[in-house]
Amino acid sequence: MSDETPEPVKRLFFALNCPPEQRKAIAQWRSALQSRNGRPVPAENFHLTLLFLGAVGVAQIAEICTAAAKVRVPGVALRVALDRLDVWRRAGVLVLAPEQAPPELLRLVYALEQAMLPFGFEETPKEFRPHLTLMRDYRAPVPESATPPGFFLRADRFALFESHKGRYRALAEWPLVPA
Repeated sequence: MSDETPEPVKRLFFALNCPPEQRKAIAQWRSALQSRNGRPVPAENFHLTLLFLGAVGVAQIAEICTAAAKVRVPGVALRVALDRLDVWRRAGVLVLAPEQAPPELLRLVYALEQAMLPFGFEETPKEFRPHLTLMRDYRAPVPESATPPGFFLRADRFALFESHKGRYRALAEWPLVPA
């Protein structure tokens, strides 16, 4: 028997946070869909994931933050249109996604992926598909909407979040526009 206790880990991801007034507007729009399917994501958890890291040893967090701080940022606040309602069947989620992802967003994600390579989180990074998850365990067609989604997620910073018991908490954040 080994006396070593397993290293504590946290489930981490990089994301753009959704501002409170926007969360409220999206949540109201979602409730107007009157979908009886799936579990609604709490509005306070609305975000746009940039890069999912998964289980990370607590000891590595400081190094990850140092690497993230060196990422080349767009130099402008991001404005991501969330103008398409979609169902991702395999994941079982109802999402808001952009019809067209802004190039600055794609460059930021690529820079983050490159910065995280030395940590060896994921051998094969998944194709980045920007989205905001509205419902989980969703097993129905795309619901009809009286008003099409016309949201813009505005972000002037990106953050490293911890997912713990269904709650998301920002551990650190970095400006997208250098001071």
